Amino acid sequence: MAKIRFDILTLFPESFSYLNQSILKRAQEKNIIEIKIWNLRDFAVDKHKTTDDYPYGGGPGMVLKLEPIYNALEKIKKDFRTKKRKVILTDLRGKLFNQKLAQKLSCEKQLIIICGHYEGVDERVKKFVDLSISIGKYVLTGGELPAMVIIDAVSRHIKGVLKNPLSLEEKRFNDLLSIPVYTRPAEFITKNGKILRVPKVLLSGNHKKIEEWRKKHSKKIKI
Repeated sequence: MAKIRFDILTLFPESFSYLNQSILKRAQEKNIIEIKIWNLRDFAVDKHKTTDDYPYGGGPGMVLKLEPIYNALEKIKKDFRTKKRKVILTDLRGKLFNQKLAQKLSCEKQLIIICGHYEGVDERVKKFVDLSISIGKYVLTGGELPAMVIIDAVSRHIKGVLKNPLSLEEKRFNDLLSIPVYTRPAEFITKNGKILRVPKVLLSGNHKKIEEWRKKHSKKIKI
């Protein structure tokens, strides 16, 4: 059994090809994480598979309906039974997502992520949600990108997902996360003749000096 299962409830299941690439792909192949995508339209209650409607009281845009989301949550919970679960709604008004929250969520056995869309979801959906999350104070077309951000950030904290545990920057440098990095070639010449060199200290092999250089040039980021 995977260490954590992600269930994504979305109107656009084809949006999630990123989750089948690189580190996340390998984590799924090793059964460290499991990702299941559910099409919200499959849980609509009418023959037209209606998942949204106009807002009561008027106003622009469409609102995701309560019934399909409720039906989907019931099905997902039956499909995977656990008490260590959080139901998440991607929502501009939600709690701002950060590294500490990602680490906390990695302790769950299941995360169900409802991708918000249009002008939002019926407010009654929040009766069945444990946590509303925003990845930033800006407006996106839908909740698919935030869902992928959450999965990516949370997965990094699951043992075995990263080949090298030191890849967790917050473990390497505590809160000194942003550091300049370089790789080969040591010298690069642009078309107009400008020479771009790697700092000599990084080529020196002197680990003490390299560590001092990294700390000096690191930018503190509050996480």
